[in-house]
Amino acid sequence: MDTNGSPWDRLEIGDDSMETIASEQRSFAQDVWYRFSRRPSALGGAVVVVALVLFAVLGPFVTGHTYFEQNLAFVNIPPRLTAWAIGDSGRYAYMTQNLKLVELSGEGRLLAPIPFAREDLSRKLIIFDYAGTPVSIDYSDRTAGLRLVGPDGSILRSRRLWNRSYLLGTDSLGRDLLTRLMYGARISLTVAFIAAFINLIIGILYGGVSGYLGGNVDNVMMRVVDVISTIPLTLYVILIMVILDSGFLSIIVALSSVYWVSMARVVRGQIMALKEQEFVLAARTIGTSPLAIVARHLIPNCLGPIIVTATMLIPTAIFVESFMSFIGLGVSAPMASWGTMCNDALETMKSTPHQLFAPATAICLTMFSFNFIGDGLRDALDPKMRK
Repeated sequence: MDTNGSPWDRLEIGDDSMETIASEQRSFAQDVWYRFSRRPSALGGAVVVVALVLFAVLGPFVTGHTYFEQNLAFVNIPPRLTAWAIGDSGRYAYMTQNLKLVELSGEGRLLAPIPFAREDLSRKLIIFDYAGTPVSIDYSDRTAGLRLVGPDGSILRSRRLWNRSYLLGTDSLGRDLLTRLMYGARISLTVAFIAAFINLIIGILYGGVSGYLGGNVDNVMMRVVDVISTIPLTLYVILIMVILDSGFLSIIVALSSVYWVSMARVVRGQIMALKEQEFVLAARTIGTSPLAIVARHLIPNCLGPIIVTATMLIPTAIFVESFMSFIGLGVSAPMASWGTMCNDALETMKSTPHQLFAPATAICLTMFSFNFIGDGLRDALDPKMRK
């Protein structure tokens, strides 16, 4: 309280304090990260992408399986099992879809197939021999469904267990779905990043030259872009397969030879908008070469749209690679890809939907994550969003 009885004290303001900027000073990179981190969807997408990369790179070393290892005794095993207790031994039996029995441990690990003994058609029993003890699949009652019965004909008690040997189950050839999902992530991410990097380089060079030179050069170069854009990507892949055969390399070459057109258009538009600015005219006045003007002045000022476009190209490349593999134009068997996994799962989709659910969820989650990152970068790199 001052001498006049007012509850407010007068601040002593000098010449130095009048020129002081009260807000916190941040560099451009810090400001971009600040605005990007304030978007939960973009930050969540970045976390998912980092987790997916670690999942693809380090995951196969943990599972103990390979993408091509087959175990025909454990075919179409789901991640959640109905285990039937065999006496008081602490062991369980799992009934497969092709009416076989597999021995389980109490923790849910698959041990070994239980040997088939005989089939009693009169009693409608499929009898198996578990260490001298007959265990039978009873299919006599259609309303009750399939049941496991002991030697005395009593129904065995059942419980639900998680599959500890194959966390996501197995496919129609007994291969571990989790390991194949990890290798599929490797294929998809590798194709996407390589294609995006090549498209970034070609698009920047092509669009930069076209936008800066303009005139007839720009008209000719853009007509080439229009022609490439009108030809379907599937035709490119088929033509490349004739030369290189189907596989990983064909997908990369196909994506790298086509997807740069959108990047070139973005770069061309940005450079045409910037090349008449004062700083470009000043650079021309002092004798700077056109190559130096494009490389040192124009391209750095276009990095925002370029980064956003490159980020948006990655989910598109992932989807295209998965689609091509799905229709048989991508990676060849036994190599794992999300597209080939979806194709393999169609045969048993009704009985084992989890085989389709895992790769389809991975594709959707990856595409959403990169789209969220692109949206966050678009707002973070926009100077109009800065407050």
